[in-house]
Amino acid sequence: MLKEKLLEDLKESMKEKNTVRKNVVQMVRAAILQVEKDKQIEVSDDQIVEIIAKESKKRKDSIPDYEKSGRQDLIEQIKQEISILDEYLPEQLSLEEVEAKVKEIINELGASSMKDMGIVMKTAKEKLGASADGKTINEVAKKLLV
Repeated sequence: MLKEKLLEDLKESMKEKNTVRKNVVQMVRAAILQVEKDKQIEVSDDQIVEIIAKESKKRKDSIPDYEKSGRQDLIEQIKQEISILDEYLPEQLSLEEVEAKVKEIINELGASSMKDMGIVMKTAKEKLGASADGKTINEVAKKLLV
């Protein structure tokens, strides 16, 4: 289970004195605990992957702000954190693969216009999960539904 892997990685990073990795794993574990307490549930591996994907997205979205302020040191740290988080995520699909999957979904649903965007996005997110981010799926769907 992913939870146990995170705990093992936390112990390992503490032994190796790898503070960046330790902090990232602790942050993920804290986010998991928060979800479990808020919703009073035991999270599954799929939910853990969603939490990790969300944390990765937050970091990717913050990079332009750090670039504007010229904080190269923080940009490097954020990129390190993203690469650590990506180790726990399923392999990301290429743009071509996302396009093929979204085309398939559009054909399955019989979607033909932007009015069908909501159902296409919902179905695509369910099928692709964390292997593609929502922004990419959205851009591909917009292009195909016009």
